[in-house]
Amino acid sequence: MMRYLFISLLFCCTLPAGLKAQTAHAPRYPTYRGLVMAGYQGWFNTPGDGADRGWHHYQKGGTFGPGSSVIDFWPDVSEYTKTYKTDFVYKNGSPAYVFSPYDSSTVSLHFKWMQQYGIDGVFMQRFVSEIRNPSGKHHFNRVLDYAMHAATRYGRAICIMYDLSGMHPGEEQLVLRDIDELSGKYDLLHGSKSPTYLHEHGKPLVVVWGVGFNDHRRYGFKEAETIIQRLKKKGFSVMLGVPTYWRELKMDALPDEALHRLIRECDIIMPWFVGRYDSRSFPGFKELIGKDLAWCKTNGVEYAPLAFPGFSWKNMNGPDTRSIPRDRGNFFWQQVAAEKAAGAAMLYIAMFDEMNEGTAIFKCATSDRLPLNGDGSFTGIDPDLGSDYYLWLAGQAARWFHGQSGYGPQTPRR
Repeated sequence: MMRYLFISLLFCCTLPAGLKAQTAHAPRYPTYRGLVMAGYQGWFNTPGDGADRGWHHYQKGGTFGPGSSVIDFWPDVSEYTKTYKTDFVYKNGSPAYVFSPYDSSTVSLHFKWMQQYGIDGVFMQRFVSEIRNPSGKHHFNRVLDYAMHAATRYGRAICIMYDLSGMHPGEEQLVLRDIDELSGKYDLLHGSKSPTYLHEHGKPLVVVWGVGFNDHRRYGFKEAETIIQRLKKKGFSVMLGVPTYWRELKMDALPDEALHRLIRECDIIMPWFVGRYDSRSFPGFKELIGKDLAWCKTNGVEYAPLAFPGFSWKNMNGPDTRSIPRDRGNFFWQQVAAEKAAGAAMLYIAMFDEMNEGTAIFKCATSDRLPLNGDGSFTGIDPDLGSDYYLWLAGQAARWFHGQSGYGPQTPRR
């Protein structure tokens, strides 16, 4: 476990790339360039946490218990102030506990970890399919409020990300009303209440994720364009979440040049790579990243490639579904090294807390400390690496993108 003494003093004296001293509401994070950011789901709930949403994003078929779960990784809750008892037990018969980000102490701990391990910050996801409902909006508003305060306290960059998945035509207005509410509450355009909010090209950044995918979404380019243009008019810069093969308009992307037109209207793009390759197929895939970067440079758009530690959703979709092994961090570092070598100036990590698809980098239980799961099983981190290993490795990636030395999986931890 890494220990940081006099962290507040060090933070003031040694700022990472993209981070500047704040004066008169000038943004501390004026650009994504030089930063390593992760996605933050914040969507878990438990009975008794006060949200009245039950085992949200834990349960399967109405039940969260042995043989019925949608998480593949189990959280290491040894440092949480508040935890919640489950029906799962360990081999010795003791009960297993989980967390809820509906508690402020949980979100604060997550941001504390970001500071301790050197991760620059997170994109706070807001799912249109959730915020259209009062209970979902209440939950995500509460988690965001905790996160905004924690980001200021721990000096971490923070940015709002709208996930359009499940959006219906017409709900683009819901997104625009929502950003108006948040902008007013946190003074996003002036920064007086959001000193660590991420900016790009002199404007606060908002992410619009899920444009151009060929998976039969109800919304299309018309709705996306309305959101993008209105955000720009309001004074925001925009990052667009697009399919892996956005440039070639094939595979997971709609074969429509309208996608390229929308991309050119944005400041940054982030293609979604999760599940597209494993350690064996990545060497043939990485050529795509260099070509993506070249296209973006020609068209005046910043490019944020994605790296993920591994993938697993067997408890959600069945034991025969495909998983991507973490290979003791080598798979993650393979992507980071290739993207850095290609000339990427920023990095998106999927994800900070995604236990459902097994991409979480926060502290998860090692394989020798997993609860029993009936006919199913949980995936754990290698015991000799430790529950915090992927936080450490993500922090090493951030050091590298800051222009310092990054120590990968083959180097003993310092």
